[in-house]
Amino acid sequence: MQFQEPTATAFLLTVFGLLMGVSALFSRAAGRFGVPVALVFILLGVLGGSEGLGGIAFEDYGFTFRLGTVALVLILFDGGLNTPLASVKEGLRPAAVLATVGVIGTAAFMGLAAHLFGFDWKHALLLGAIVSSTDAAAVFAVLRGSGLLLKRRVGVTLELESGLNDPMAVILTTALTEALVSGEPLGWGILLGAVVQMAVGAAMGLGFGYAGRLLLRRARLHAGGLYPVLTLSLAFLAFGLPTLFYGSGFLAVYVAAMLLGNEAIRYRSGLLRVHDAIAWLSQVGMFLMLGLLVFPSQLVAVTWTGLGLGLVLAFVARPLVVVLCLLPFRFPWRQSLYVGWVGLRGAVPIILATFPVLAQAPGALPIFNVVFFIVVVNALVPGATVGWVTRWLGLVSQAPPPPTATMELTSTHLLNGEVVPFYIDPASAVAGATIADLPLPESAVVTLIVRGSELVPPKGRSALLAGDHVYVFCKEEELPLVQLLFGQQMQE
Repeated sequence: MQFQEPTATAFLLTVFGLLMGVSALFSRAAGRFGVPVALVFILLGVLGGSEGLGGIAFEDYGFTFRLGTVALVLILFDGGLNTPLASVKEGLRPAAVLATVGVIGTAAFMGLAAHLFGFDWKHALLLGAIVSSTDAAAVFAVLRGSGLLLKRRVGVTLELESGLNDPMAVILTTALTEALVSGEPLGWGILLGAVVQMAVGAAMGLGFGYAGRLLLRRARLHAGGLYPVLTLSLAFLAFGLPTLFYGSGFLAVYVAAMLLGNEAIRYRSGLLRVHDAIAWLSQVGMFLMLGLLVFPSQLVAVTWTGLGLGLVLAFVARPLVVVLCLLPFRFPWRQSLYVGWVGLRGAVPIILATFPVLAQAPGALPIFNVVFFIVVVNALVPGATVGWVTRWLGLVSQAPPPPTATMELTSTHLLNGEVVPFYIDPASAVAGATIADLPLPESAVVTLIVRGSELVPPKGRSALLAGDHVYVFCKEEELPLVQLLFGQQMQE
């Protein structure tokens, strides 16, 4: 049915708003049943499409690509802001190997499998390249939304890999699409181009990160809401300029965000909160839009091919390549198997599948439908079993649980002090002590005690019990003494 404006826009916003609201409300219920949140968003998008109840006719691959790119930039920027540099040093080498050699190996293995399923070699290798990288949005959502704390090395490797491996997949997909359109044979120039793009992206990402640190430390904006505007501009510039100079914009965004997130900048806690919300909005909107782009009737013809390739990716290609890549780093077999299993696919492969469609490459639409099917299978098989597999392999971290309430300082000024959270371990020296008995530095003070769901006002006679979360205000120069007293501070 056809509407005139503004009725058409009102109808579109009504349906899209309803889908987004339902997606958010059902995300928790889906997690309890082991269904990945990303899959819920995609299926609701399909439900709202032209062959679903919503009846939204949408087949604009160009708009999908542009909006999807913006969403991925924002998701990667948020992921980088929340990545501690200390963990980068620990997991960078294995993650970098997985993000490069691992992506190439997965693309080659899946290309061989696709060829055995009837694709000619060029189409098969293109399909393999499209599904070769894990999806940052899907991995971040599963790891942070599962309620499980992974052992540090495994969690760091997975998050870093998912943030770093998009550039290689983009490079391979672009080169193979160009070869398919032009009819020219493949050459070693693909790998050389990958090295150049990643080097340029990393260098410019470092430049934007350090420039952003300096800017955010010196900029004095009259309203707190303008600081997220400034960081959004940095995210878009960190993607756009490296891409214009033949670099990897995705890598540059992630690197720049890591440097910003590990610096004392103005309005820091507010920025983290805003970018977390923007990343979730981007993820929901992106998955819903990708669902709208799919026609279920076209998936019938590729059901068995998509199912077969999805199972090959989940059970053979990804685990085998990961185990081989992690051998030099002496990962225990349980950890290698887990990293191989939790290599989730999401929006990135579907967005990459729009490349050949936009380039009008022959046979592009069947590849798009197969990729969508593979993503759905991958979300159901590894995605729905993440919690169970984590416990089965014994990879749940013994780190203290997060507090039920948090306390933070939000200011547009750089302050000489911070509120630091600590967990009172049963073996801690301060367990059972009263606040009056604590030998705190002169300017340090206990500001809040969180005991389960109860907030305890800190007074001189208040005792610190095992299992408490304690917030302490102290100046930067006194933080080492406070940590010596309470132990290592918690990462919230």
